[in-house]
Amino acid sequence: MEESLQRLDAFFNPKSVAVIGATVKPGKPGQVIFKNLATSKQRGIYKGELYPVNPGEESLLGLKCYKTLSDCPGDVDLVAIIVPAKAVASVMEQAVTKHVKAAVIITAGFKEIGNKAMEDEVVSIAKRGNIRLLGPNCLGVFYSKSGIDTLFLPEMKTLSTGKEVVATPRPMFGSIAMITQSGAFGSAALDYLTGRQMGVSKFVSFGNKCDVSETEMLNYLMHDDETKVILVYLEDIKNGREFMKVAKECTLKKPVVMIKSGRSNAGARAAASHTGAIAGSDKVYDAVFEQCGIIRAKSMEEFFDYGKALAMQPPAEGSNIGILTDAGGPGVMTVDELETQGLTANHFEKETDDKFTKLQQEGKILMIAATHNPVDLTASVTDEQFTISADIMFQDPHTYGIIFLGLHHMPGLKENYIDDIAALTHKYHKPIVMVDIGETEMALFTRGRFDRLNVPAFGSPEDAARAMKALVWYGAYLKKNGAYEKYVKAFKSSAAPSHVQTKE
Repeated sequence: MEESLQRLDAFFNPKSVAVIGATVKPGKPGQVIFKNLATSKQRGIYKGELYPVNPGEESLLGLKCYKTLSDCPGDVDLVAIIVPAKAVASVMEQAVTKHVKAAVIITAGFKEIGNKAMEDEVVSIAKRGNIRLLGPNCLGVFYSKSGIDTLFLPEMKTLSTGKEVVATPRPMFGSIAMITQSGAFGSAALDYLTGRQMGVSKFVSFGNKCDVSETEMLNYLMHDDETKVILVYLEDIKNGREFMKVAKECTLKKPVVMIKSGRSNAGARAAASHTGAIAGSDKVYDAVFEQCGIIRAKSMEEFFDYGKALAMQPPAEGSNIGILTDAGGPGVMTVDELETQGLTANHFEKETDDKFTKLQQEGKILMIAATHNPVDLTASVTDEQFTISADIMFQDPHTYGIIFLGLHHMPGLKENYIDDIAALTHKYHKPIVMVDIGETEMALFTRGRFDRLNVPAFGSPEDAARAMKALVWYGAYLKKNGAYEKYVKAFKSSAAPSHVQTKE
C-alpha cells in the first residue's frame, strides 16, 4: 500500500486510539464515542490500545484515564477529539509531539460558523506533524471489522415508558462504502441501510473537509477490496480537476453513486451555512459526473436503490428489458416507467417466442398467458412457471435484463421460486431486479429473501425500473470505455457479496 493510502488507513485500522474528551456522563458525545470503542475492545473486535483522556476523571469503564494526550503511554495512531473548538489547536500540538497519524475532529464551531482562522490554525499544526484530519464538524468513521466507531449518536434510546429502542443502528459488514459531507444524512443512511439489511464496508463523514477530501477518500476506497459500490453525499467538491482524474479511474473499477445537494440557489445558501461549502453551478456538476462515470441520484430513494442494484447485480449490456409478471396492471406500469427512463421493452426474438409457444402447447404454461414481453403468466402462475419463463427470457439475445414482478398473492405460488430464480442468475451475465408489492409478512419475507440471495427487491415497479436504469447506464459507460467485459468477469467470479446474509 502506497504511503498516502497508509496514512488514510490509520482511520480504519489504528493500533491505538485516544479519545480526547472521553466521559461517562450520559448524553455527551464523548461518552457515546468512548463507550463504542470500549465495548468493541471488550468484545475482542478492536484489538488495539484505547486511551481515554480527560483531566477530570481517574478511570473510565475500567480503563485508566489520562490528563492529556501527552500522558498516554506508547504510540497513538488515531485521536478522536471531542473538546470545545478553542481547545482543539492545543490538542493538535500534543498530537504532533506524540507522532499521531490521524485525527477525527468531532467538534463543531469552525469554518461553518465563520471561524475560518481557527480552522486554518488546526490545519497548519496538522500539516507540520504530517497528521491527516477528518472534520471538523463530523461524525468520523465506522468500520465494523476493526471495531472503529467514532459516531457520537447512541445506538439505543430509552422512551418515556422505559422501553429501549434502536435509534442509530450500526449496519452489518458488507460491500457498500459511504462517504458523506453531512453527518446527519450519514446517520440516517446507516439507519436506512440497516433496516434494509444492506451491509457497509466503510463509512466516512468528513464535515468541513479541512484536510482529507472526497477525492482522497474516493481513491482510498477504489483500492479497497472490501468495497464494491461507493455512495457519496456532497455539498461541494474541492480541487475539481484532481477529483475528475480520480473519479474517472475509480468508476471503471467500481460504481460511484452520488447525491450532490445545493442544486437550487436556496439549497446552495443552506449548504454554505451547514459545512461552509461553496457550491458551484449544478449544470457543471451534471456534466462532470456524466464525463467521469458517476451516477447521480436526485433523491434519497434513488440513491439507495441505485447502490443496492449495483452491489447485487452486474450491469446491463443493452437497454432492452424483459418483464416477467403474474399481474397485468403492474406489468403495464413497469413498461410505462421503463419508457420514462429511456429504456425499452421490445418483443422477443422469434426463437424465444417459439420456446414459449412450445411451453403452452405442452401445458407447462397457460394458453392465455401473454408471452411477447411483458410475459404475464396470470394469477394462475406456479413456482415452476416463473422459473422456466425467466430461464427462457435470460436466453433471449436482445433482452439485456429482467424486471421480475413476483407478486406473492397468487394462490399457486409458494416460495420455492425465490431460491430457483436466484440460482438462475449465476448462469447468466445479465441483471435481474424483483418487485413484490405489499407491506405485510409475506411481502416483507419475499423481498428480504431475494435481497439476501443478491437479487435486489423493490416495493414498486417504478423503483425497480429506476434501479434497472442505473444498471443500464453503468453498463453503457463501461462499454464506451472498453471496460465492460473485465468488470463483469470480475463481478461474476467474486464470491457472493458479503452485504447479504445467508439463509437461516
